[in-house]
Amino acid sequence: MVTTADLTQHWAGITSIAIFLVAYGAVIVEERIHLRKSIPALTAAGIIWLLVGLAYAETGAAETAGVAARKNLLEFAELFLFLLVAMTYVNTISERGVFDAVRGWLVRRGWSYRTLFWATGALAFLLSPVADNLTTALVLGTVMVAVGRTSPAFLGPACINIVVAANAGGAFSPFGDVTTLMVWQAGSVPFTGFAPLLLPSLINWLVPAAIMSFSVGTSQPDPTDEPSTLQPGAATAVLLFLGTIVFTVLLHTLVHLPPALGMMSGLAVLKLYAYAQERLSPATRWEIQEFDQAIGEPASAGQDDQPGQSSALQSGPSARRVAPRPLRTFELMEKFEWDTLLFFYGVMLAVGGLNAFGYLKPVARWLYEGHGPTVANVLVGLLSSVIDNVPVMFAILSVDLDLSRGQWLLATLTIGVGGSLLSIGSAAGVALMGLAPKAYTFGTHLRWSWAIAIGYAASVAVHLMVNGHLF
Repeated sequence: MVTTADLTQHWAGITSIAIFLVAYGAVIVEERIHLRKSIPALTAAGIIWLLVGLAYAETGAAETAGVAARKNLLEFAELFLFLLVAMTYVNTISERGVFDAVRGWLVRRGWSYRTLFWATGALAFLLSPVADNLTTALVLGTVMVAVGRTSPAFLGPACINIVVAANAGGAFSPFGDVTTLMVWQAGSVPFTGFAPLLLPSLINWLVPAAIMSFSVGTSQPDPTDEPSTLQPGAATAVLLFLGTIVFTVLLHTLVHLPPALGMMSGLAVLKLYAYAQERLSPATRWEIQEFDQAIGEPASAGQDDQPGQSSALQSGPSARRVAPRPLRTFELMEKFEWDTLLFFYGVMLAVGGLNAFGYLKPVARWLYEGHGPTVANVLVGLLSSVIDNVPVMFAILSVDLDLSRGQWLLATLTIGVGGSLLSIGSAAGVALMGLAPKAYTFGTHLRWSWAIAIGYAASVAVHLMVNGHLF
């Protein structure tokens, strides 16, 4: 543990507060000024730590500043490596056509708007614990845009429903959100310790979903026929991802090695599989569209074959000969959301710098000792609807609070789902605003914030009642 000095009244500390506020203001108005959010965050982190070094040098404790900086860098490095592998797997699964198959299956169902509303919400809740809330929102948001482009009255509530469900689903899994991952990696809650949040998270989604569903009509959208093809290796990629998760959890639980080490080992396996697939597979192969077979639907007739491919059918309506597309994992890694990753680096290091000046402990003491941990956790959850949940959670973890398991879970729940209150409060909401800019806006989301707030309060109440033995 790094012992920091109280430099809250030092000129460098006061200047750092001002720099952080200016940088975060630029992040909030990112869409208006067209400045990527990582740029002000990176700039603020660099300047703040320069000021930390100068201030500690004045007190004759320059080495302490270096130790504190390395501690923050190590925490980010573990988060970075974990996310790098997780998103590489998600991008691989997406590139192999798994998400397209799910989207195509939903579009072809011929369900009513209300049925689609509930189906996509349920899928978002179930997918986000593994695929993370941002990816889940983008995949299912694409479905809603395709289905509801002619019905803005449906598309707005449907997008809100996906955001709320994705955030709620990510709250009870270490893989569902960056904040839960941070809590798990910090050792505040073990991997299986998040399970008690399942029911509160479910309530957080179901309450506003039930309220909003009455605004969604029962008419049917125009029928569509969107073909989908699973690329060779789709099922293997999914199985390798699940195996990586299991290996990572066992490695961390049994021998207490960092989760990032298990994930990086899983990345090595994926790359070996990609190498073997490219080097050992034949030039052409019979690709069976397993997804369509599983639901009993024939492949779309009359599809044009790509040049150089034969189209002879064999042993069933869903088989066709295709040239396998190589699995190039380095190209998939390039598709990682680097702006978001660098933003995480910037805010984590900037908040760590403010902690080095001694600002976080008094605020935490005022919140958690002055108001009690339960009220404090509810308030920081509301704060996460305006300020990104990553710096909020990092600030709480940085001050080494002595909280019970129940209170750590409450903080995880409120910070994870608090971002659903506003469209700008979570990465899922921001992503869908870009995907459906006319139907889903800040104002559209704000009109239903009261219903989401009821779900927020209900989830907190359920957690306090059901998991009271953990407090």
